[in-house]
Amino acid sequence: MIRLEQGLTALKARGIVPQNLRTIGQDYGALIALVVLILFDLIFTRQFNSVIAITDLLVHVTPTLILGVGMTLVIATGGIDISVGSIMGLTGILTYLIFSGKLLGIHNIVLGTAVAIPIALVVATLIGVINGVLVTRFNVQPIVATLISLITVRGIAEVTVNGFQFAFLSAPIVSWLSGNVLGFLPRQVILMAVIVAFFAWLMRATAFSRYLLAAGGNQSAARLAGVPVNKVLIIVYTISGLLAGIAGLAFIAFDSAANPVTDGLGKELDAIAAVAVGGTPLTGGRATVLGTAIGAIFIQLIRQTVVSLNIPDDIASVIIGLLIVLAVFLQHQRKAD
Repeated sequence: MIRLEQGLTALKARGIVPQNLRTIGQDYGALIALVVLILFDLIFTRQFNSVIAITDLLVHVTPTLILGVGMTLVIATGGIDISVGSIMGLTGILTYLIFSGKLLGIHNIVLGTAVAIPIALVVATLIGVINGVLVTRFNVQPIVATLISLITVRGIAEVTVNGFQFAFLSAPIVSWLSGNVLGFLPRQVILMAVIVAFFAWLMRATAFSRYLLAAGGNQSAARLAGVPVNKVLIIVYTISGLLAGIAGLAFIAFDSAANPVTDGLGKELDAIAAVAVGGTPLTGGRATVLGTAIGAIFIQLIRQTVVSLNIPDDIASVIIGLLIVLAVFLQHQRKAD
């Protein structure tokens, strides 16, 4: 055993073996797992037998991934936002009420939709602002602050329409967002890609990202260093609210309906899972938007794989739960190093 350890040490010194083999799993575990799952599907299922199958996967993952981007920023600050699913639900209902003329009396569908979308996004953004203010000005724990919003916003959505579901018949938002570019690329997927690319750039090339990560690493030290921690936190929760609203629009475009009870239900958990599996520590101080994208696609692919193999969806939930445990374990090992 001693000779083996001496041999590995010598190989590491020569650069033949990585200094720490665990870093491979920590840094590239989600990507490796995604590649393995894709290879499995290519061999044993029909998940990738056409371009349509791939775009279908990306359309299904769009709302979760958009939420995941916002959740990545929040978790990087050491917080969490469990209100995003409810914001999705309210966004759909609010959009329906306005474009249908039931709220503002606008009976032209095109004009109603043009008015409904910005108003719905502004409301979603304001909910994010409220979350940020609760966390910073009133020192409410993030999970408690966003739990308040989760319950309140979902309740407002349900009470407003008495819990009924509404179909988006002839709605321009549905026909536009559910349409394709070049005949095969869904606009929802393009929207998702633009959001991921922008925030990946934001977290790599701007001073804001340094402030954000400093706030997540140690807020007291960040304040002493001159970082406007409260301002950063409010901006982050505001972004999370806005992205939840965009995810809500993408969801109703896909589903062609708005349901205050089920829209966005549990999506906050999927977003958190994508963040954890993607490699962003739940303790804050570090973030990887591209990792979250890989995590979200991986989780959605697991769900579709088990369906294609006629395995109950509950099994997929168990697998995802185990993956989160594994991701947290790897993050703990990184911290221990």
